[in-house]
Amino acid sequence: MLRSMRIKLPEKGVYRLMTSSVPPSGLLLNDFHPRSKLVTAERLIHEPRFPVIDAHNHLAEPFGGGWDQKPLRQLLDMLDEAQVRVYVDLDGGWGEDILNRHLDYFKSPAPERFRIFGGVDWSKWAEQGDRFGDWAANRLREQARRGAEGLKIWKPLGLHVRDQHGALVRVNDSRLDALWATAAELHLPVMIHVADPVAFFDPVDSTNERWEELHAHPDWQFPSPPFPPFMAIMEDLAALVARHSQTTFIGAHVGCYAENLAWVGDLLDRCPNFYVDPSARIGELGRQPYAARRFFLKYADRILFGTDAGPGVDAYRLYYRFLETDDEYFNYSTAPIPTQGRWAVYGLYLPDDVLEKVYYRNAERIVLGAAGASSGLHREGG
Repeated sequence: MLRSMRIKLPEKGVYRLMTSSVPPSGLLLNDFHPRSKLVTAERLIHEPRFPVIDAHNHLAEPFGGGWDQKPLRQLLDMLDEAQVRVYVDLDGGWGEDILNRHLDYFKSPAPERFRIFGGVDWSKWAEQGDRFGDWAANRLREQARRGAEGLKIWKPLGLHVRDQHGALVRVNDSRLDALWATAAELHLPVMIHVADPVAFFDPVDSTNERWEELHAHPDWQFPSPPFPPFMAIMEDLAALVARHSQTTFIGAHVGCYAENLAWVGDLLDRCPNFYVDPSARIGELGRQPYAARRFFLKYADRILFGTDAGPGVDAYRLYYRFLETDDEYFNYSTAPIPTQGRWAVYGLYLPDDVLEKVYYRNAERIVLGAAGASSGLHREGG
């Protein structure tokens, strides 16, 4: 059915009668998938300029693709194809049973290829009470003795974890001081993720840029109340990092605030023990390419490569394209339709000296430590 539409031509101040094939009921947003007509360069990067340490990823379900149920040789072949020499598995942060299984399944047969991070069992706070920090520190010592090489802190801290009285535990709670001090003593980096995209904390109304994503995943919404405001969590993170200056913190997902690189940069300036990774945030970085490129150039020594996408050649090559090319207006997801918001991204076209640091040098120093000298990662860019 054709429908008449009156549109005003402002340059002449007249109306012209036009027709439209849009049905009277309109077009549903779910059915609106515009195709860009831009003709732009497309450079697919099959091999990165330098070998890669993936410092933020998973191997089990739901985010890691269930590789703990698949042949290890198949995984190693895929990582070889993507030029990923060392893979940091953060799934130990979801429980010591997973940590032990992954140490046996991945680390033992291929110790040079994997680093497995441990974690904290927050459910024990009720029974441990105010001794919980010391208890968690002792568990971290035991995890390190078994082979854990870092600590993963996930977003339940600050959003869900409660103490023995039922009170929400803040990220900067002093009762956890023993845990952070122990990580420093053992030279274990702390990968910390305490907040999701800012839009997840906003009302899910017509102004929310993640409207579709949040309606598809309503459990990703963190309205205040009952949850703390986004900036309250971020300020607690900043205070924690500043107060424990001997502990190495890696702020997951561009320090948990990819929408505000100036804020993240300020924390990097103030705290030399703070690092970040771009995992799962090229959608945010790529829509602010000028600011993002300046950020990478300025903080080249403080950014560790990571994807948080599970092992996958296509995902790695998408990140390589984003970091290495000046391609314009392309999909930041391996899915046909962008998964986070209705925008496209632009490549950063980083110079080799920055790529080398981001791809492996920084993680070699921060995550591998002394082992980096024998990691076999050094080669010239190809």
